[in-house]
Amino acid sequence: MKKSLVLAMAMALGVTASAYAANPFSDVPAGHWAYDSISKLAAAGVIEGYGDDTFRGDRLMTRYEMAQIVAKAMAKGANVDKLAAEFADELDKLNVRVAALEKKSDNVKITGQFRYHYAHHKKKGYDENSHENGLRSRIWITGTVNDNWTYTGMIQNYQDLNDNVGNEETKFQRAYVDGRLGGVKVRAGRHDFQLGDANLYDTRMDGVKIAYGDKVKFGAYYGKPADFAEGYLKFNGKDEVRYSKFFGANLGYEVGKFSVNVAYDKFKDAVDNADKKVEGFDDDGVWSVQAGYNFGKATLGAIYLKSNVDAKYNGRDADTDGFVVTATYAGAEAAKPGTWGLTAKYYDQGAGTFIAHTMDGKAMDFVNQGFKGWSVAGSVTVAKNMIATVEYFDIKGKEDSDMKAKTLWSELAVTF
Repeated sequence: MKKSLVLAMAMALGVTASAYAANPFSDVPAGHWAYDSISKLAAAGVIEGYGDDTFRGDRLMTRYEMAQIVAKAMAKGANVDKLAAEFADELDKLNVRVAALEKKSDNVKITGQFRYHYAHHKKKGYDENSHENGLRSRIWITGTVNDNWTYTGMIQNYQDLNDNVGNEETKFQRAYVDGRLGGVKVRAGRHDFQLGDANLYDTRMDGVKIAYGDKVKFGAYYGKPADFAEGYLKFNGKDEVRYSKFFGANLGYEVGKFSVNVAYDKFKDAVDNADKKVEGFDDDGVWSVQAGYNFGKATLGAIYLKSNVDAKYNGRDADTDGFVVTATYAGAEAAKPGTWGLTAKYYDQGAGTFIAHTMDGKAMDFVNQGFKGWSVAGSVTVAKNMIATVEYFDIKGKEDSDMKAKTLWSELAVTF
């Protein structure tokens, strides 16, 4: 390093050498002409030397090495405009590399959740009492594709703790992209999906959905219902019925604290476990009208659903319409310990108005006749990112009221 360059850099930092510790380099003795300046630059973190505690001041520096020193001096507030101009190209390349590295480190984010739950089910008419005991872990991976698109993937592991025989499952359960095409929001891939405020359908889909608008909102989707449980649908005596595709559209409007939404959803090509067409249950078209009002901490919502499925129960036509009323107060917020919330629901849903219900009770056991009943739930944030929930469900068949199911569900969800 040239004498003038060392002195100029030290002067530019504007701090006297006496403010720092002794010079750390073994090849710069106390009587050396640059001793004070080098001590100052080393203490300020502008120069680092080599791993053997030498400075090697007689060694020729590359322009890129010099640009690194200039960049560090600039970061310390030194006035090195002339040096910055001299090494502008090298500084530009250095900045590009640093920016790219920082951008890459922020490009992918990993978050997670694990949930332990215990549930007890008591079913009258089914002569069955049972309990669930399980641990579900999820790892979410989110990446930025560009300014308009992101990618999300999710890995899930579920351990059934009832038998403790090591039969846990790990699946790459979700993979999708979110973005915009003009003013239209788009999500495509295997992703979470809800219909009818989660009372009609609440699981995953393989396909695409779009949304457009602010106060007036339009949405549409097309895809395949994905992995929504074994043996869920049992209309007309057919076990393990599944739909091969579905599509639909909705139109909503929000004004102030009031919202309303009208939707039509079509489930098509029902097949049994042997992939054979299920007559009388091939198509299920569901109309729904939903409204809600926000009172501040409290909300009240209701949805009416009407299905055209040809459902039979004990040889007679089953009811195919119904409604759900939901009331909530406050809510448990993961970031705020001590916050809590309550939810109460009343259900009166006919056959065909629920394909994969969101409830943790036994709604799907009534899929061929419909059900009615109620539920209450309470949640509290016991510590930051730790929410405990208790729910109770009491439901019975719409066509056979002697068929009843009660569930007490409890869980602890931890996010990180």
